[in-house]
Amino acid sequence: MERLKLQNVTLTWLDGGVTHLDGGAMFGVVPKALWSRKYKVNENNQIELRTDPILIQADGVNYLMETGIGSGKLDERQKRNFGVTAESRLLESLDELGIVPGEIDFVLMTHMHFDHACGLTERVDGEYQSVFPNARIITSDVEWAEIREPNIRSQNTYWKENWEEISGQVETFTGEWSHGPIRMVHTGGHSDGHSILIVEDVEDTVIHMADLMPTHAHMNPLWVLAYDDYPMDSIAAKEKWMKYGKEKQVWFTFYHDAVYRAFKLDQDGKIGESIERQL
Repeated sequence: MERLKLQNVTLTWLDGGVTHLDGGAMFGVVPKALWSRKYKVNENNQIELRTDPILIQADGVNYLMETGIGSGKLDERQKRNFGVTAESRLLESLDELGIVPGEIDFVLMTHMHFDHACGLTERVDGEYQSVFPNARIITSDVEWAEIREPNIRSQNTYWKENWEEISGQVETFTGEWSHGPIRMVHTGGHSDGHSILIVEDVEDTVIHMADLMPTHAHMNPLWVLAYDDYPMDSIAAKEKWMKYGKEKQVWFTFYHDAVYRAFKLDQDGKIGESIERQL
């Protein structure tokens, strides 16, 4: 497991499963001739996308950011459509670190699309139950409202089996939420309730752009997903936070990227210091 160790905070990438989605959908109006130079594509025009949660440990608190695609949640048709080649090993990853699900204090959800939220619940004896029963589950109030009443576009990605059984654990915020070294900031864009996450530890800063910048190939503010519900909001948020990140020399971290776990950008906007995913 790859780690990013700051002075008082440690980030560890866990195994949340693997999907392969259409490259055209992941890069929107950007021509394949351009995006395929920056991210590997297979013969079916699909790109590999990890769904790997990040365990953030600080001051004795266990924060889990996102929860992977789950295990046993997807049927064969869904696995085929979403190009799933490996389901989640999230609990096994935690076990390797000596952590049981009951020891997760917070689950931080940047948004609750199925590929981020399937790991919140599991089926036991035919019924769904919370995987992290003692955790406070944090997401924006806008996101929580939509997952419970999705519209005609979002109903395919907001699944009731991912939220009904954990509704009593959910705590929502308006605009911004903070705890310890962590802030969540509502940005909109990818979904109306989408948020990013910021970790500040002495002189180090981490920004997790979530699905505003799902891979290193999405650094250009104009390269937004066809999946984005509000692309102009995505562009505005990317411009703001990419500029901030470059100026402050922050670490950018990733949930979906198949190549990088984290990197910093130099003053020319090129990838500098980095942590690559170990194959």
